[in-house]
Amino acid sequence: MKALRIRQWMLIGMLIILILPRLFYEIPGLFDRYVLENTKLQQQQTALDTLVQEVSEADITHWRNPSWQEALEKRSTTSNFGIILLDSSSNEIYQSFPSGSEATMYRELIFMENGHLSGKALFYVPKHTSELATALAIVAGLCAILFIGWQMGRVVVKPLEAMSAAARRIASGDLDFHLPKSTVLEVADVRSAFHAMGNGLRESLIRQSELEEERRFFISSIAHDLRTPLFTLRGFLTRLERGLVSHPEKASRYAAICSKKAEQLERLVSDLFSYSQLTSLNQSLRLESLNIGALFTDMVTEYLPTAKEREIDLVYDASTEECNLYGDAHMLRRAIGNLIDNALRYTKRNSVITIHMHVESTRVLFSIEDSGPGISEHDLPHIFEAFYRGDDSRNPEYGGTGLGLTIAQRILKAHHGDLTVRNSVQTGGAIFTGWMELVS
Repeated sequence: MKALRIRQWMLIGMLIILILPRLFYEIPGLFDRYVLENTKLQQQQTALDTLVQEVSEADITHWRNPSWQEALEKRSTTSNFGIILLDSSSNEIYQSFPSGSEATMYRELIFMENGHLSGKALFYVPKHTSELATALAIVAGLCAILFIGWQMGRVVVKPLEAMSAAARRIASGDLDFHLPKSTVLEVADVRSAFHAMGNGLRESLIRQSELEEERRFFISSIAHDLRTPLFTLRGFLTRLERGLVSHPEKASRYAAICSKKAEQLERLVSDLFSYSQLTSLNQSLRLESLNIGALFTDMVTEYLPTAKEREIDLVYDASTEECNLYGDAHMLRRAIGNLIDNALRYTKRNSVITIHMHVESTRVLFSIEDSGPGISEHDLPHIFEAFYRGDDSRNPEYGGTGLGLTIAQRILKAHHGDLTVRNSVQTGGAIFTGWMELVS
């Protein structure tokens, strides 16, 4: 049933209370009058017409005759009719009314003599009443009141009581509630708002629980990643400080190890700082019109010395056409740099890293393909999760923090793009594919 406003329901209820009893009062009366008592009414009508004719044909002088009055009273009493006879001055000559019932005027006869009023005859019939109709009207009125009360309890009172109970459950932390439906529009709106509030609070608690779990994991991961290089760094520095290393080559090797561990700590702190900024990345982006081709060229040029030092060929294949997009140059450099740095760590010497970049109608598409061992099928679904590292990335030789790929993907998503990964069928290496929207 369509929901109606409470004013409309009140109007319907008032109409039911007013119309239903009247309807039940009239129907039995009409039934009695036109079905059960039809013959009786016809007989009364015939008797009344006869009485009217007799009075109209009688001489006015007979009206004061006691015997004529007695005969008239006998006839009117038998037929249960009323009659009043008045003289020319409207003084009453004769009166007879049906006993025990109300009467209504049926007809008035005026008698004239020589152009002057000589008398009047007023005829009355008993007012038709039905005890059955009255009883049914009272019952119908009571039923209408009870029905409206029951309906209001079902569509208004019961939902409001359920909302009150639900509010107390919410206050105590219990969000598992269900409110009954209502055909009153205002109550239905409040019900919908309650369910929306409950769902929102439920999602908020779930999200809060997830954030708390992520916070614990975040802290434990930071502690783990900081503890290992710090322990190593502390051990080698203690040996150097105490002079336990006498050979210069050995001391130089220890210093190189300490430098490498310090570099890992610096990279971890830098990644943590970038990751902490991702929560408000959309608000902190400094958007400007960028030539994405020039940005990729600069990034490849910056990493060419590092690749050459590791005896890795860095191949760059890009579209020649100029294209622009709105983006944060610093953040995009960080994302692309993380991907190139990740490829350099996993690509062995005398291998190739290929970077493609081409422009489509509404976006710029790029890919970075390394010649490393690829990513296991077990690790592929989790590769962009914060602090997730596969077995190979746990090797100190690669030294990943587990944040670089997460940072890169979130930066691209903040630029209305995305980043995906798959393994190459030909070389077996990892292929990271990303895209960003162009300026419209």
